Amino acid sequence: MKMAMKDGQILIKDADNTQFTIIKSWSKMKWSRAERMFYGPAEIELLNKLAGIVRLPGPIEAERQRLNEIAQAVDAERMKQDPEPLYKYPVKFPLFKHQTRAANMALITFGLVPPPEDKEGGHGSIKQ
Repeated sequence: MKMAMKDGQILIKDADNTQFTIIKSWSKMKWSRAERMFYGPAEIELLNKLAGIVRLPGPIEAERQRLNEIAQAVDAERMKQDPEPLYKYPVKFPLFKHQTRAANMALITFGLVPPPEDKEGGHGSIKQ
């Protein structure tokens, strides 16, 4: 099987019958009859499923690990009892805990703050 990532899409060609059937059953990718290949969004769920059936090429595996790291950081932020703001938010009044959590999760998800390194809630810095 040949695999590539281009413009946020995963492209798969030359899948054997077993791989073809498995990928088709997920309903995550579309089959292009003209180009004889699957294509679908490079999202965490699809990349994790593909990693379960084949070894991913280096850049695609790196993207999968990056997305998993972000998901773990967002989940850790969601579970914090007393979240600390990752940024000085431009608001007049202090944010409630759930608002701080949501704002922090959004910054991590959109890549404005790198996922914290430690499990104790270390803070990243805003990209300029």
